[in-house]
Amino acid sequence: MYARRIEKLPPYLFAEIDRLRDEKRAEGVDVIDLGVGGPDLPTPDHVVEAMKDAVEDVSTHTYPSYRGSDEFRGAVAEWYGERFGVELDPQDEVLALIGGKEGVAHTPLGLVDPGDVVLAPDPGYTPYRIGPILADSSPVPLPLKEENDFLPDLDSVDPQVAQDARLMFLNYPNNPTGATAPKSFFEQVVEFAREHDVVVAHDNPYSEMTFDGYEAPSFLEVDGAREVGMEYHSLSKTYSMTGWRIGMAVGNAKILEGLGRVKTNVDSGVFRAVQRAGVAALEGGVPQEYMERYRERRDLLVDVLRDLGLDAEPQRATFYLWVPVPEGYDSMEFTKLLLDDAGVTATPGVGFGKHGEGFVRFALTRSRSRLREAARRLEDLDL
Repeated sequence: MYARRIEKLPPYLFAEIDRLRDEKRAEGVDVIDLGVGGPDLPTPDHVVEAMKDAVEDVSTHTYPSYRGSDEFRGAVAEWYGERFGVELDPQDEVLALIGGKEGVAHTPLGLVDPGDVVLAPDPGYTPYRIGPILADSSPVPLPLKEENDFLPDLDSVDPQVAQDARLMFLNYPNNPTGATAPKSFFEQVVEFAREHDVVVAHDNPYSEMTFDGYEAPSFLEVDGAREVGMEYHSLSKTYSMTGWRIGMAVGNAKILEGLGRVKTNVDSGVFRAVQRAGVAALEGGVPQEYMERYRERRDLLVDVLRDLGLDAEPQRATFYLWVPVPEGYDSMEFTKLLLDDAGVTATPGVGFGKHGEGFVRFALTRSRSRLREAARRLEDLDL
């Protein structure tokens, strides 16, 4: 009944977690969900007001440009220049996306052929593997190991795999580990891409979700990056606009053209009113009070997990904690323990790839009061 490519998709472990959570709620358990990677804070008022005004303007009700409005692409280029010092031509080096996930998933359709190798971080965001499978190419894991600060060891990539690779996904600040990457690592990536003729697709939606004075770089800041790659960005996390579905791809014009050709054939662009709201978000600046809330939540949960004897580290970016499970458990077993005995959900690391085994991810996407309640329950666990 189904296409063979669908049959190749890995089991969606997160659906099983959702099922177990919903069963608990049906039993009357007040489940505190720390597995969801979506902001709980509202979209900033000025963005909502811009959307209201735009919706009332009938000129926004028609089909939008496939590539994005001049206004939105111009705002993206201006923001990249101010934030990263990266000068972009808004006409052919900026492309509007229906959220970052859409761009990631469609990129292999425009850049790789059936049987080509796509390098995908493991553990990593699932579309880095799913997109290549749907394009009939072969995702090969780039292991992210704790001993290497969750950066891939590019020197250890099998020479034949490197030769066959056409595309490499990267993501820093990283989901699920919260790891960050220095510019020196991106310089190695550029060298690897040049040597093996690989396109680099760097996913950077958490660059503004940083703490303790850390500022995340753009891959495009590094010399030579624009010649070998592109970067995705999204307004979902920074501006609590997950449901609005707007993001952008920037960088090498020829690479973006490949993605753009796919998009012109499978979607009709981003609603113009949403693009105007996106402009308001970019021009209004990062809501720093939101970032401060996430930092406070991080510190609260880190303290609790450490009191339990878990090795929780306060990451400098993202709203995730990537925590080793206690001895004697695998990631799924520990996730079920948290749900059954504390009514708290986390995400098992193995859901992000086989190299995520041995970890769980906690998302800081609940209020401090709910986190304090979760902490009270966790303290009662017998680990």
